[in-house]
Amino acid sequence: MDEFLTEAVIETAADALRHRFSLAPEVGIILGSGLSAVAEAVEAEAVIPYPDIPYFPRATVEGHTGRLVVGYLEGQPVMVMQGRAHYYEGYSMAQVTLPVRVMQALGVSTLIVTNAAGGLNPSFRPGDVMVIRDHINLIGMAGLSPLRGPNLDRFGPRFPDMSSAYDRALRSIARSVAREAGIPVHEGVYICLAGPSFETPADIRFLRLIGADAVGMSTVPEVTVARHGGMRVLGLSGISNLASTEEGEDTTTHEEVLEAGRVLAPRLETIIRGVLQQL
Repeated sequence: MDEFLTEAVIETAADALRHRFSLAPEVGIILGSGLSAVAEAVEAEAVIPYPDIPYFPRATVEGHTGRLVVGYLEGQPVMVMQGRAHYYEGYSMAQVTLPVRVMQALGVSTLIVTNAAGGLNPSFRPGDVMVIRDHINLIGMAGLSPLRGPNLDRFGPRFPDMSSAYDRALRSIARSVAREAGIPVHEGVYICLAGPSFETPADIRFLRLIGADAVGMSTVPEVTVARHGGMRVLGLSGISNLASTEEGEDTTTHEEVLEAGRVLAPRLETIIRGVLQQL
């Protein structure tokens, strides 16, 4: 696939899916590291491995199953990505965000995006959920934007507004559902780095200084494309570990992230179900 997405690529992928299910999904859900179990709750009409979808990036990281699950959850027709591709795996930003474009081509109007993130805010604890209020697009500021290249006028404007990237009403519902279920919940700012190395203590001090509450290696490119295409977005970060500002104090591992996912998956499922009930 070329560096930039074309409508032909998007339509080829979308056409390959149209004959695989009869429902018209309205909500897209992207599941992050260790969170694939949420998709097991879907009353599935179709389960499609990513390699069966033309041009779809394959998920190569442990904890990302790599399947598209289409069906019903809480009575809502949904399209769930069991795992995602990341820029650090060697994909372009266009490839990473192709699934969101395909969702848009299939009529999906709302995106719920999840991730496992490192906690920067000292008040956070592993297992907490952060409703994303805003993000810092650090890699996008450096030029790695999924909107680079010819604008796809069919989906949105050349210069999309990002002042309200995360839907205020959806955030309110998510916080309310979490509190009623007794799930520790915060609202904050997510920052996206390219990865795949975890952050140094100096990185952490810098990220806190510029106002980030949680850090990860995904989500922001997908949200940028979602908003370009006019989708409503709800972002949920599962806090998998606490980032340390002291040299050698803690060692962060991917196994730690996956272990936290076992606690976070049922909590995120509860929130997602509650939000879907009120859509």
